[in-house]
Amino acid sequence: MPRSQRNDNFIDKTFTVMADIILKVLPIDAKSKEAFVYYRDGMSAQADGEYAEALDNYYEALKLEEDSNDRSEILYNIGLIHASNGKLDEALDYYHQSLELNPRKPSVLNNIAVIYHHQGEKCKQETEEDEAERLFDKAAEYWKQAIRISPNSYLEAQNWLKTTGRSEMDIFF
Repeated sequence: MPRSQRNDNFIDKTFTVMADIILKVLPIDAKSKEAFVYYRDGMSAQADGEYAEALDNYYEALKLEEDSNDRSEILYNIGLIHASNGKLDEALDYYHQSLELNPRKPSVLNNIAVIYHHQGEKCKQETEEDEAERLFDKAAEYWKQAIRISPNSYLEAQNWLKTTGRSEMDIFF
């Protein structure tokens, strides 16, 4: 049974009903509708922590979806799952694919920066100072891009950039 038919809480049921209404009303082709159903079921599974099921749905949605913004969102969600499972290299790969399709998505830029920062911290703990600095610089570049797009977001990143001397003040404040 498809996930959309077995939702058992009010929010999921409401979302499913609204999504079904939108699918019936909007003049989109059958392939796009099917892609959306897989995407919706992937989001529902992801929210329930059913990551394998979510990935299966997202991969099916990617096979069908042609819109670059929608593909970017699917790739972003796949990246989120890999990151939450500790597969940071896979997460980075999907985040970069998402960014290629939508370079103005600050959440993708932020998540890439977070991973590079985390990797930099690990290198620092292992006394690999040069590699740590290289990764911190990469994190800084992605955070700067995210902050340029969404200046009122990522305050911790803005503070980190400022305290490490990696910011240009006129960009952020």
